[in-house]
This record gives sequence, C-alpha cells and structure tokens, in this order.
Amino acid sequence: MGDVLAGIQATWEFDTDSVLIRFDRGVRRPKLFSALRERRVPHEALAAVTLTHGKPGTVVLHAVPRQGADPLMDAAAGQLGDASDPYRLVLPAERETLAEYYADALRDALGPDADRPADRYTVSAPPAPLGFKAYDGKASFDGSRVRFRWSRTAASTAKWNAGDQSFPVSELTGVEWRSPEAFDGYLRLLPRPGACAPAHAPASQADQDPAAVVFGLGYGPVHESLPFAAAVLESVRAQSPAPALTAPPARRDPADIADRIRHLGDLHLAGLVTDEEFTKKKAELLAEL
Repeated sequence: MGDVLAGIQATWEFDTDSVLIRFDRGVRRPKLFSALRERRVPHEALAAVTLTHGKPGTVVLHAVPRQGADPLMDAAAGQLGDASDPYRLVLPAERETLAEYYADALRDALGPDADRPADRYTVSAPPAPLGFKAYDGKASFDGSRVRFRWSRTAASTAKWNAGDQSFPVSELTGVEWRSPEAFDGYLRLLPRPGACAPAHAPASQADQDPAAVVFGLGYGPVHESLPFAAAVLESVRAQSPAPALTAPPARRDPADIADRIRHLGDLHLAGLVTDEEFTKKKAELLAEL
C-alpha cells in the first residue's frame, strides 16, 4: 500500500506486510502514546479490523490484535481504556470514506490464522533497559534480569525483611500487571515453581509480596509500568518454549474489599480523594466481589 493516514493523535503508514503506527500528533495524546513513539504491526498480528463512529464528528479505525501477538496488549489484559488503546486511530468524520478504503485493504491482508491466538510475539515491546519508580521501591530491567530495590519509608516490613530482589528472566513464567488507575495497582512477577524464591513466601497481597511492586499516588504510571511489563513478558517468552503467562487480577476476599473501602473512605474524608474518585474506586472494588 505505502500510503499514510493521519489521525488526530497518530499516523498510520501502510506497507505491503505491516502498518507502522507513529504516535506523533496531538498535544493532548496519552502519555503512553508518547512513551511508545512508534510501533510496527505486521498484518499477521491482527485478528480483525473495524470502522465505527466515535465521538461526534469522528470515526475510529480499529485494528484488533491477535491474542499472543503483542506483549504490550497481553500485559494490559484488557485494562486499557479506548482513549489509551494504541490500535485505535481516531479520524475526523469527513475522512470516513478514506478510512473505509484502508479498513477494507487491511481486512484483505489478514492471514488465515487471524481468528486464532498467535504462537509468538510479532509486535516488539519497548527495548530494555527500562525502569520506573513504584510506591514501595524502584524496578529496573536490563533485558535479562528484573530487580526490585525497596524504599526504606514505603515498603512493607515483609518486603524490607526479605531484602532487595533480583529475578532472572529465565526463572519467570510471566507477569501480572494491574493498572495504577485501579485502586490497588501493582506489577507482580510470576516465578517458576521452586525458582528464585524470595526470603519469604509470596503473599496474596502485592504490598506483602517480594515479587511485586505496588503503585499509587503517582507512582508506577501506565506509560512507565506497562511498557516495562511488556518488555519482561517478551523476554520471558523468548526464553521459554511455553507461552508466557499474564495472570488476570484475582477476585478479592470480601473482608479485604471492606477494609479497602474503609481506607478509601478515610482518604475521602481527609480530602485526598475527590467525590468522583471515591465513587469510581468504590464501584471498582465492589465489582471485584
């Protein structure tokens, strides 16, 4: 194809076997887009292509990735909102006819296995080294090893007693990323059974688990922690014949949910959480029951 379609926050450049997505437009684009900068998506990485009407005056071209084709989307596990989905191109409504042309061209380019999970990653994660500051420590990844260095003032006693952690990628099976936009966001590494065991047994709660760092209060934002999780996941899969795992957030104990709602209420009364944030986070917690 070789053509370029410019949207409101990104530009898609169509090649014979792929689409190059450049996140180079719009002053209010999500920070995740700015962090990604650009991504090449082979046609074989796509499951479907849709064109729908978006907000008034816009249409949305959406290239749906196959499960297992993109470590970023596997790590996100459906937690990204539409506005932060890197596979959505928002266009002015007057370009609908042009967008339909490219949507049809992409559909024609889909491979015979488009409706099946991919057996390898064909979209690259951001390259290492990567790092970010979590609420209770600092996380770093050099391409072969993940390290957690605990904060003296914010880490739990369990983590501090366990000491700083170092996890070889070869001893991991995957990652679990819970968005920092949730009330209890975190990044948890999933060690192989019997491998790289921390000094204390892994806990169900991320703030007690030496194989996890927790987010909150601006620490571990999406544009830093999600690319990090994707890079680790890609490296895990590259070193293992078995598919890397991304664990969905487990359902919480009702007593734990009640405690978190009470804590949220305390933050609300103290003026640290707005009415809107309180209502939204409370609804999210109740939905986990």
